[in-house]
Amino acid sequence: MRMNLKEIASKQIEDSIETKKAVLDTLLPEIEEAGRIASEVLKKGNTILFCGNGGSSCDASHIAAELVVRYKSGNERRALPAISLSADSAVLTACSNDYGYEFVFSRQVEAFGKPGDLLVGLSTSGNSKNVIAALEAAKKAGMKTISFLGGDGGKMKGMADLDLIIPRKETARIQESHILIGHILCSIVEYELFQLG
Repeated sequence: MRMNLKEIASKQIEDSIETKKAVLDTLLPEIEEAGRIASEVLKKGNTILFCGNGGSSCDASHIAAELVVRYKSGNERRALPAISLSADSAVLTACSNDYGYEFVFSRQVEAFGKPGDLLVGLSTSGNSKNVIAALEAAKKAGMKTISFLGGDGGKMKGMADLDLIIPRKETARIQESHILIGHILCSIVEYELFQLG
């Protein structure tokens, strides 16, 4: 039986709203803490590194860009040091070819990460081998770590200093909530560093 397209669309929107309500009810303290950690890292002149695969790769680049450029239109401020480890195709392909895809992020953490920097790893499943390796490399480098996860948190649960776990299994709902939290993080940073609302 063919589904009504309006029903398909409305169901997706309703699911997204329910997921965001769950985030509001269960993750607000962790979101605030993530904003505080990111703000402190940047106040001290350190850098935030982001990584993820697929849609999470795009979210990593999106959040990094908001920090480098600006989050909110009209918020004129200096650029902030943030890097997406998913953005350099030459590094990604060279590392994949020479060492394996599992090391594409950890190799960059080794190159760019310094004590006091922050790594934010995004993985909807929590089982991404290359993000796990990046978290391990970040710990070794003396960096702070935050994970954006989904479902039960997977293998990454408990590996980072702070986990933000979206209590859903659907990848789309998890990713929508990850970018929402990323936007909130940017908003907190702009307020904490520049008193911009």
